[in-house]
Amino acid sequence: MSDSILKLKDATIYQGDSMVLANVNVEMQKGEFVYLIGKTGSGKSSFMKTLYGDLKLTEGEGAIADYDLRTLKEKDIPFLRRKLGIVFQDFKLLPDRTINSNLEFVLKATGWKDKIKIKEQIEKVLDKVAMKTKGFKYPHELSGGEQQRIAIARALLNDPELILADEPTGNLDPQTSIEVMEVLQDINKNGNTILMATHDYALLLKYPSKTLKCDENKVFEVVQRKN
Repeated sequence: MSDSILKLKDATIYQGDSMVLANVNVEMQKGEFVYLIGKTGSGKSSFMKTLYGDLKLTEGEGAIADYDLRTLKEKDIPFLRRKLGIVFQDFKLLPDRTINSNLEFVLKATGWKDKIKIKEQIEKVLDKVAMKTKGFKYPHELSGGEQQRIAIARALLNDPELILADEPTGNLDPQTSIEVMEVLQDINKNGNTILMATHDYALLLKYPSKTLKCDENKVFEVVQRKN
């Protein structure tokens, strides 16, 4: 068994009938932190959506967390998503329930039943993002940076094999972006594999890592210059 967590070979990604990215060849290993960059409309979101089963892969080969993206059936998508942690730009927290209830909702939806284990898991992920004391609060009582930390905690609930972070700092000011980035860096150091779509180039300079770029319907690795 290789340590490859994501592999696309000669994959072409469509949004409806429009071809977005052609001949994509990408491989990610366990434990890597990889950026996905590119202008708005260059295909970053379509690339991400293909990985979590929102867009079907119809051309080429693709495998993620031991799932074949070409043969992925509708009924398999929830199981695939349990192996992935997805962090969105706009947090996607349920506004009418506390942070603890938000996290409990996800665990129950993914098959957790033991109340004690649910409580322990919630405490564990909140601790990882330094939000252990905020579980009783509602999303609107938290700052944007705190809400994104909760969204990262939610992504960690099922011990995912890969975290897909889609513009996680897109709605945050520069200082808060750095704080959220530090959380993601710590999680990566603990062994989580992360693919992060971003157009915040300041973060790439501050935290250099392997970088893929979407441009002119292609995805290619960018070699960062050493100063």
